[in-house]
Amino acid sequence: MRAVEGRNKLAALLVVLAGTAWPAARALGSDALGLRPPELSPRAEQAIRRGLDYLAAQQHPEGYWIEMIGRKVNDEYRGHMGRHVGVTALACMSFLANGSLPDRGRYGENIRRGVEWLLAQVQPDNGFITADGSRMYSHGFATLLLAEVYGTTGDPRVRARLQQAVDAIVQSQNRHGGWRYLPGAEDADMSITVTCVMALRGARNVGIYVPRATIDAAIQYIKRSFVGEHPDWRQRGGFWYQVREDRFQLSRTSFALTAAGVVALYGAGEYDAPEIRQGLRFLARPATHYPYGRPPAWRMHQSFDYFYAHYYAVQAFFQAGGELWAWWFPMIRDELLEGQHQEGYWEDLVGRNYATAMATVILQIPYRYLPIFER
Repeated sequence: MRAVEGRNKLAALLVVLAGTAWPAARALGSDALGLRPPELSPRAEQAIRRGLDYLAAQQHPEGYWIEMIGRKVNDEYRGHMGRHVGVTALACMSFLANGSLPDRGRYGENIRRGVEWLLAQVQPDNGFITADGSRMYSHGFATLLLAEVYGTTGDPRVRARLQQAVDAIVQSQNRHGGWRYLPGAEDADMSITVTCVMALRGARNVGIYVPRATIDAAIQYIKRSFVGEHPDWRQRGGFWYQVREDRFQLSRTSFALTAAGVVALYGAGEYDAPEIRQGLRFLARPATHYPYGRPPAWRMHQSFDYFYAHYYAVQAFFQAGGELWAWWFPMIRDELLEGQHQEGYWEDLVGRNYATAMATVILQIPYRYLPIFER
């Protein structure tokens, strides 16, 4: 009888969260509601709390986080330390994913300071969100954060800057339908295109106008990036890094790029596309998510794309749901728990703040607090 009452109580709370009381209920946070998603465990929630507390302690009083601003060059990650737009957005996203809102909840002040700083980085002439040389990766993450914040607060200042940021994405889409490191670039790639598509999806979800033609062009680019028939069976079902002039470049595909391609199609509303089904099969092959026989700790700490890859992979499998989600999440959850340092942070070649923000977002997908990650 007590177990039945517990399930009924949980069901009633979930109904409340799914209805009009969502913003107020989610601001209480998972601790106040006494809910733990079945995919998580006490150990996982402790790891999340330690990671979020670490991030909160690293925030600059002005609201930003410092991290390496750079890009991949062959097998290295090169750049310079600076005020990082993308990491600031991801850190605030992770606090939102825990149930806090600007000035509400355990991390409410951190979110408010982060959002205020990001709003100040929106360039008045073109809407590009940048600081210390950051590029479109960061702009996409920051735009997505502003969309999530506007959706839960209705703040008109956020809406105004969000519209500018969305317009910047729309105007910087190139003739192939994708995006690259800087607005106006001639070429495009999958890793940046997905950040822009998800930012546009988040904006559309909260009532910001996004031209249908922009989404249609993005869908065409993403589908052209899909690897269908290919002499090397290991490439089939993946997504290429780049496509130019309607021809496949001698590019590359990977677990990270394929996860990005699948999530980009989901974000564009192509839920039943055959490219998604085949992409998920590609992601589920052990040889793709455990390359080169490297142990998890090596892949996590000695790489620059581990967290980026799993940020999109967890979204792909969550959207797929069912057995795929039930199989996938416990693996990445336990892998992340093993990779957390005693002080609460995660680390890769980009830096601790970036890795910790990504890891805590991934682990908190089961809370289902962020609309952009909903099915």
